Amino acid sequence: MPQDLVPLRRALLSVSDKTDLVPFARTLADRGVEIVSTGGTARALTDAGVKVRPIEDLTGFPEIMDGRVKTLHPKVHAALLARRDAHADEIREHAVEPIDLVCVNLYPFESTIAKPGVTRDEAIEQIDIGGPSMIRSAAKNADWVAVVTSPRQYDRVVSELEANDGSTTWATRALLAAAAFARTAEYDAAISAYLARTSPTAFPPTLRLSYSKVDDLRYGENPHQQAALYRDPASAGPSIVNARKLSGKDLSYNNILDASAALELVKALRLLDPARTAACVVKHTNPCGAAMAGSGPEAVTLAIAGDPVAAYGGILAINAPVDAKTADVIREGGSFFEVVVAPEFSEDAAGALSERWKNVRLLAVGDHPPSGARKLEHRSIVGGVLVQDRDTKTPDPSSWTHAAGPEPSADTLADASFLVACVRALSSNAIAVGGRTREAPNAVRLFGAGAGQMDRLAACRHAVEKASAALASCPIPIAASDAFFPFPDGAQVLIDAGVRLIVQPGGSKRDQETFDLCDARGVTCLTTGVRHFRH
Repeated sequence: MPQDLVPLRRALLSVSDKTDLVPFARTLADRGVEIVSTGGTARALTDAGVKVRPIEDLTGFPEIMDGRVKTLHPKVHAALLARRDAHADEIREHAVEPIDLVCVNLYPFESTIAKPGVTRDEAIEQIDIGGPSMIRSAAKNADWVAVVTSPRQYDRVVSELEANDGSTTWATRALLAAAAFARTAEYDAAISAYLARTSPTAFPPTLRLSYSKVDDLRYGENPHQQAALYRDPASAGPSIVNARKLSGKDLSYNNILDASAALELVKALRLLDPARTAACVVKHTNPCGAAMAGSGPEAVTLAIAGDPVAAYGGILAINAPVDAKTADVIREGGSFFEVVVAPEFSEDAAGALSERWKNVRLLAVGDHPPSGARKLEHRSIVGGVLVQDRDTKTPDPSSWTHAAGPEPSADTLADASFLVACVRALSSNAIAVGGRTREAPNAVRLFGAGAGQMDRLAACRHAVEKASAALASCPIPIAASDAFFPFPDGAQVLIDAGVRLIVQPGGSKRDQETFDLCDARGVTCLTTGVRHFRH
C-alpha cells in the first residue's frame, strides 16, 4: 500500500514555461525544501534570490552537449524511482538522494511547430528527452514522488503542503501522476503526427492523433447529433480553429465546416495571384460564388454575384483585410451572411458589419505565408480512419496539354487556372463555369457550378443553368471539370451554352471524341493530367 503522507524535503525544478515559477519555488524554499535545478531554470531562480543546488552537484556530472544531456543520469532517476522502504539499503549504498517532487514542463514543441515557416531542424530541437523521462519516472513512483507538469497545478500543491505540514498526500500524487502520463502521451502524439506530416512519403504503421478540446458545440450537423471542436496542436497558419471571433454568437458545426472550406479556397486563390484580392461565398462546403479582382470591394461584389440566391445565409471569405469600403459592399443589398472570414477587420468595418447583423460571426484568421509542411487529412469511417495528403496542388498551365481548338492567350490560361482552383473546392462530380465579363474586364469570377452530382452530364447541366445569366456578357466563357469526360455529351452541353474553353484532366478512352467535338466547334480544350475529386 502507498504511504499516504510523504514529507517534501527535496524538489527538482526544470521548466520551459516559467510562469509563476519564482513564487512557487520561493514557497518551497521557505518551507525548508532543497531546490535542485537545471540550466535556465536555475539561473532564473538564482536571479530572483532563491537558493538553488545545481543539477551537476547532485549527479557529479556536468551538463553537456548544449544542455541536451543534464538529467539523464542514474543519480537523478534512482532518486525518482527509489521506493523508500524496499530500496533503503541501495539508497544508502549508492548515496542516492531521494527527490520528493519533480516540477517539469516540456520544451515547447507544439507552439514551435505552429509558427509559420518553422523548419524541421527547429522543430526537432524542441523535442524534449530528459523532461519526459523524469516525468515518467516520477509518475511511476507516485507512491513516493509528486510530479508537477503545469503552472496550473502550483496552487494545489502549495495548498496541499500547507494543509499537511509540508507533506503531499497519496490522493494528490496519484492525480498528478495521471495528469503527467496524459501530458507525455499528448506530447509524443504531437511529435509523431508532426514527423508523419513532414515525411515525404511514409504513413506511420500506427497512427496516433492528439487534439485538444476547444469547446462543446450546440449540436452537430443536425440537432439530434452531439459535437465538439478540437484543435490540432501542430496546425500552423490561418485556420478557423485558431481564428479570433470578433463578434456574433458561437459557431455551429456546419458554420465551422463551411467557413473552413471558404478560407481554404481564398488561400489557394492567393497562390495563383498574390497581387489581386480573392473572395468566395460557400454554402454546404461548396463555393457558389468566387472572384479575383483588383480590390476587396470588387472581389466581394463579383463573388456574391456568382449566385445571389445561394449566397443568402452563406459564408463569405476574403484573403485581404476588410476595411470600411469592403464592409459597405458586404452589408449592402439583400444578402445575409452567417460568417465573414478575413485576415483582419478594421474597427470601422467590424462595427458596421455587427450593426448590420447582430449575430454575424466575424473571424479574423491572420495572414501568414503557407507552410511547407506536409498536409494530411483524416476522415473517419465505421471501424477506422482514412488518411491522405490534402489536395493542395496549384494549377500549372505550363504543364497542360493543348488538345484541341484555338491557342489560348496568357490571360485566358490564368483565368482557366482560377476555374481549376474553384472546381477543386467543389464536391465531385463537379463543373465550374466562369471567366471575365465586359462589365468587369480585369476580374475573373465563377458564374455557376454543378457539384456533388452522380454523373458528369448532370453536373454540366447544373453549371450552365447557374451560369446562364453571366455567359452572354463573357467574351471567353471557361469551364473546368474535376475529372475527365467519359463521353462528349457533357462537353456538348457546355459548348451549346456558349463555353469557349474547356479545361479537364483527360485520360478517358474516349477523349478523342471530346477533342474532335471541340475542334469542330472552334472550342479550346486543355488537359491537365490532374484529377481533383472531392468526396
